[in-house]
Amino acid sequence: LAEMAMFVAEVIGNVWGTRKHRSLCDRRLLLVRPIDPLTEKPLGDAQMAVEYGTGAGPGSIVLVMDEGGSARAVLKDEEAPIRTVIVGVVDSVSSGGKVHKYD
Repeated sequence: LAEMAMFVAEVIGNVWGTRKHRSLCDRRLLLVRPIDPLTEKPLGDAQMAVEYGTGAGPGSIVLVMDEGGSARAVLKDEEAPIRTVIVGVVDSVSSGGKVHKYD
């Protein structure tokens, strides 16, 4: 998935750290697993992502930005040591005339 700049994922857990970089102190860290947006089948390994005001939590289907420069731009912090940020909660996906709605 390294070549993908954005992907759909399921939030599968929370991440806790006793120490965080100052730019992440007020941010939630979540574990996300890429999925096929129409079938919800897993597509890769889980990875950590910063939650950015979306209200996402375990069980949410989310849109993830996976590119460092863009992720830092979303957070408006060029010093943040991040690459992956959750930018939205997905309600439904439409492709080739098929629509898949998430609960």
